[in-house]
Formats: sequence, C-alpha cells, structure tokens
Amino acid sequence: MAIKRNKRFQAEVATSSLSDIMFFLLLFFLIISTLANPNVIKMTLPKAESNEKTNKQLISLSVTEDKKFYLDKQEVAFDELEATLLTKIGPEQDQTVVVRIPYNLQVQDLVDVLQIGVRNNLKFVIATSGK
Repeated sequence: MAIKRNKRFQAEVATSSLSDIMFFLLLFFLIISTLANPNVIKMTLPKAESNEKTNKQLISLSVTEDKKFYLDKQEVAFDELEATLLTKIGPEQDQTVVVRIPYNLQVQDLVDVLQIGVRNNLKFVIATSGK
C-alpha cells in the first residue's frame, strides 16, 4: 500500500517580518538624522585623504582682547604679522593657521587677520569652543 502525498514539501522564507524590520530601521535613521545638531558653525576645515590623525603641524595665531597678536606664543606687531607668518610657513604653504580670537572683539578685527590669508592664499581656520 503506497500512500502518495498530494503536495511536495517546498522551502519557504517568511518575509512578512522583514518589511516590519525595514520600516523600523528607516524610522530610526530618520529620527536620528533629525537629532543632529543644526547649530553647528560651518567653516572651511583642512581636508585629509584619510581619517587617521596626522602629525600635520598647525600654526597658532592668537589675538587677545587688547589686540595683541601672538604667533605660536611669540608676540608680533600687526604690521609685522604678515611677514612673520610667511616666513614661519615657508615655501610649501600647505600648513593651516588656526585663528583664536575672543568673541567680544569686532568683526573688523577678524577680517583684518583673515585678509592676510586671502592675499597670500593661505588656509585659515577659526577656532571655536563648545557651549
């Protein structure tokens, strides 16, 4: 007595739960992307070919509230700032100058410093502090 099956066994993959999972992942990433801080100061930052930390030297240009200029902790008069900066950078001009200026100085003081970089095609970055 041979009993034949009417249906052969076929492998099935239940995909009904996959659509739910995809919906929750999409919802999660949409919520996380809107929580990103929209109050970030956008500025030109140096670009790197890799995301590794490099030992690239930065030149620090600090301005005090009484308008004294310091180039890597060495006081420089504003009239001599451009010449001193160019000699410190050298012929490569691939270094980045980090400008640290107090928030309560006038915008014109910052523009005067940044004009040195524009005239000489240098990379300037403005340092900011977190809230």
